[in-house]
Order: sequence, then C-alpha cells, then structure tokens
Amino acid sequence: MTSDTPDPFDPERSVGYLTKRVYQLARIGLEPVFADEEVTHVQWSALMALHHGVGGTAAELARHLCHDTGATTRIVDTLEERGLIERCRCTEDRRVVRLSLTEAGREVTARCKVKVIGQWNEWLADWSPQEVERFVGDLLRLRNKLETVA
Repeated sequence: MTSDTPDPFDPERSVGYLTKRVYQLARIGLEPVFADEEVTHVQWSALMALHHGVGGTAAELARHLCHDTGATTRIVDTLEERGLIERCRCTEDRRVVRLSLTEAGREVTARCKVKVIGQWNEWLADWSPQEVERFVGDLLRLRNKLETVA
C-alpha cells in the first residue's frame, strides 16, 4: 500500500515500543530494590520462575526468561555458587538436571518479592484497583496471544 502522507507510526501509540520502554524503565526503577540484595533483577526473575514451578531445567528457564542457554547457564551457576538453588539429576533420565530452590533461595525470593511488590504499588498508587485489574487482564491477554505464536 502506498501513501502520499508521511509515515503515521507514532512510538507513543505503539504497543511494541511502549511495552519495551515500560520494561526498560521498570528494570532501572527496580535497581535500588536489589542494591542491598545478593541477587540481581534477572537472577531474582530466575528464582521466581523456579518458585512458581516454571523452568525446572536450565533449558526451560532459558525459554521462560527469553535468554540464550549460555547466559542462563551462567545465571544458574552463580545462583548455585551462592547456595540459592541446587541441581539434581533426574532419576528417570540421567541427561536431565532439575533445578530447585534451597531454603536460602526461598528466603531471598520472598524478601525481594515483598520489595518489588512495594515498588510497583508505589508506581501504581494513583491507579484505581479497577484500572490495575483491567491493565493486568489486558497484559495477560496479550501475553497469552503471543505465547501461541512464539
């Protein structure tokens, strides 16, 4: 299709641009939450995935975090060295290595979760509960659609 008008694309109305920008700004805004913790935001995301039963292996974790397997292996190595997760060979298939949280990992995960929720609550303080619920619902709907095509 051709047009005599300039490109109508406006980043301020682009779902892709806005979701990426919100993610970037949230990561920056969450840095103080993790400043005094023994994990980074990405490491905590890996811990949360394991806590919620997502990413029981390094490969599953990589897919969930949208990271390459090499980067995920480094995350897993670091978390294991810090005593926050442990690796365990599957008894049914010795090629499979399962990941699980240690008690220390559960404590860090829970402590950081409280801080992250507090930060998001602060950012959304002037939103009504209905606005937050609608926004979360829309994000879930978009995520679910994208997961079917990914």
